[in-house]
Formats: sequence, structure tokens, C-alpha cells
Amino acid sequence: MTETATPLALVVLAAGKGTRMKSDLHKVLHPIAGRPMLMHLMASADALAPQRKVVVVGAGREQLAAALGASAELVVQDPQLGTGHAVQQAQGALAGFAGDVLILYGDVPFVRTETMRAMLERLHAGDNPAVVVLGFEPEDALQYGRVIAENGVVRKMVEHKDASEAERACRLCNSGLMAVRGDELFALLARVGNDNAQGEYYLTDIVNVANSDGRVCAVVVTDDADEVAGINSRAELAEAEARWQQKRRMQAMADGASLVAPETVWFAWDTVLGRDVTVEQNVVFGPGVTVADNVVIHAFCHIEGARLEPGVSVGPFARLRPGAVLEAKARVGNFVEVKNAVLHAGAKANHLTYLGDADVGAGANIGAGTITCNYDGYFKYRTVIGERAFIGSNSALIAPVKIGADAIVAAGSAVSRDVADGELRLVRAEQLVKPGWADRFHDAMKRKKAERK
Repeated sequence: MTETATPLALVVLAAGKGTRMKSDLHKVLHPIAGRPMLMHLMASADALAPQRKVVVVGAGREQLAAALGASAELVVQDPQLGTGHAVQQAQGALAGFAGDVLILYGDVPFVRTETMRAMLERLHAGDNPAVVVLGFEPEDALQYGRVIAENGVVRKMVEHKDASEAERACRLCNSGLMAVRGDELFALLARVGNDNAQGEYYLTDIVNVANSDGRVCAVVVTDDADEVAGINSRAELAEAEARWQQKRRMQAMADGASLVAPETVWFAWDTVLGRDVTVEQNVVFGPGVTVADNVVIHAFCHIEGARLEPGVSVGPFARLRPGAVLEAKARVGNFVEVKNAVLHAGAKANHLTYLGDADVGAGANIGAGTITCNYDGYFKYRTVIGERAFIGSNSALIAPVKIGADAIVAAGSAVSRDVADGELRLVRAEQLVKPGWADRFHDAMKRKKAERK
């Protein structure tokens, strides 16, 4: 983390009801790339090492408390009388704080650390602005509030509903994000009224109040309108996901990975790919995946909470669940599922296998249809397979059980006791042979069928 020169506090507004989401989950906890949108924002802000973090909440406080834990202080806005009123609720939490305050929005998750830093640097410029506003110029200004500015100095802030036609013609829009000094913020807010079309206390009016005192207010303009895009509906959530994924795909390829059909690969927020990794079509990464160099991930795989070491091959149609570790040159093939299991160097399970709560030794071969029976309905148990062991097709390894190094388990075996190193374990009923029985059966059935016609 890089601390700013002046102590920093965050005030994050997250009191909106999010009714357009039509969800029991708080709006700012809806995930993008497997991470709640609020946590994307908090991670970017945390890079500035804020000393205090205050989140203003309304409905769904319990959900936010559970998500944030002790990392931020929650304050409640009730009733909800506008953005200015929302920020006022942080006054008690920031009592005595004289540093900088960044005002952010929980449903605007992708503001970059660099942009936040630029706002704080502008706050400490030589003209000593009272407020710094983050502006942007969208392709369509829609219903955004306007920033009326000249040479980077804000002359007026106006909400769309209160703007004149001339003001609506202005292309510079208000993102809502602001930087203010902590020892001035609440004095400015105390002078904001609600004489407007909405009857609300607008945060933007602190600029007009400061201007009336002859203070300078400044605007920093981001060159990426997507950075300040708010998310208020499921459709906007999907659009944000698509934008994030497209940027991540481009970054992956720029960093040396090959994506055969980039538009079909979906990353999580923390996916790590090495160099010369090949990812084929329709691969989904959940959170917690690290992929080393020279790995091939074939089509239609789902990977979450897994570590893949150099030279590994996965899929097609494989599923790696949390706790899966594939060491160097291990292979997992089609319709194989791995959960909380380690395949050591060179081990392979090429098809139709479930390995759960297992430790598979280096060079071991797991035949098709093999499963580790790891759960008895109450507890999980572990299977340990030794180096170079050979597990024949359609075998059931009933945990807890250990298969020794160089041991062979014959196809079709159900193994419930340990197998020693170098031992053959054959668990099958003796084959019963009845010559001519099938012919007699077919003849009898044909006669019976004919009699029923």
C-alpha cells in the first residue's frame, strides 16, 4: 500500500435500496468477476492506506456488516434524504478527523486508485480548492448532473432535473465522487438546503456553497467513462461484467497467455495466469486460481480454488474444485472432477474420475471410472495413493485408505483396506460360467413373446 501524505478517510455511500435489482441481496454485494462490487471499490481505495473507512448504509445493514467485518465502520441513514444527508451521517464517525475525505459510491465499483490519487493531489494544489469533483464526459449525458466548469474550475454544480436547457447542453457530467478536507466537509454540508425538484439535500451543493464564499472548487476529469459507471439493475450488472471480462482477456493475452476464443473465457477477479498458457474455448475460472507457465486448459473446463503448476494439462470437460493442486506435468482429462486433492508430479487421471480428499503420488495412473469414496454422510476421509501406483478402471477406493507405491489395484475393485507397496489388490466375485445358458434364455423369451401376440 502507498499512503497519502495527508491522513485519509473514506466515506462510501451504500444506503440505496437497490429496488431495480429485485433481489434479497444488497445491491453493492452483487458480484462482478466473483467478487462483490463493493469489494472491488474498497480494494482500489485500500491501496491509498486510508486511516478510517465509513460506509453509510440503510436497508440490508446486516449483510454489509457480515461482508465488511471490522474493516469499516457502518453508520445508518434513516430516513434517506439525499446524498448530502447521507454523508452527514458519517460526522460522528469522523469527529476530530482533519485529514482528507474521499466520498465514494458502493455501486460505482471500478474507480481506479490512480484517479482517487489525482483527486487528492488536486485538493492540495496551490489554489487550495475547497472541493474536488470527479467529472466525466459520456457519449450520452442522459440524466446525469452537470459540472459547469472553466479551465478546471467549477462554477456551478446542477442536477439534471434542476438544470436549464443551456446547462444540460454541457457535456461534462458529475460522477458524484468528491474529495474534501475533513475539517471543512461537515460545515459545508450544514449549509446545504433542499430547495430543489427532489426536495433532497444534494451533496453537489457543497460546491455551490463553497463558491458563494469565494472559494475555488476544482474538477478532475477521467478519460474513461466506464470507470464511473454506476450499477443499478441486473442489466447494468451484466454490462459491467462484460466490460470487466473484456479488459481482463486483453490483459491476459498481453501478458503472454493464448486464449483460443477470448470471448468465451471468463475470469475471476484474482485469476493468475503464467506465460505460454493456452486456454481453449468455454473455460470458466472461479475465484482462487493460480496457473503457472506452459499449462494447457482444454475446452469446457470449470476451475475454482485450484493451483496448476508448470506443464499441467486439464480437460476437456474437467472440473477442478477448491483445494485441487496439480503439480508439474500432471494430467486431468475429460469428465474428471478433483476436489481438495493433490496430484503430484506426472500423475494422471485421464477420464471419468472423481478424486476428492486425496493425495495422488508422483507418476500414479488413475483409470477411467475410478472414484475416491470420501464421505459417509457425516465425515470426510482421505485417500492416499503412492508413487507410480496403477488404479484400474471402475475402481472404488473407500476412504480412509492408503494404496502403496508401485501397487496395482485391479479393474473393478472396491478397496476398503490398505494396499502395501508393490502389492496387487483384486476385489471381485469369482466369475460364474454357464455354457449355453444365454441361448436357452433367448429361446424361452422368444416363445413367450410369440404366445402373447
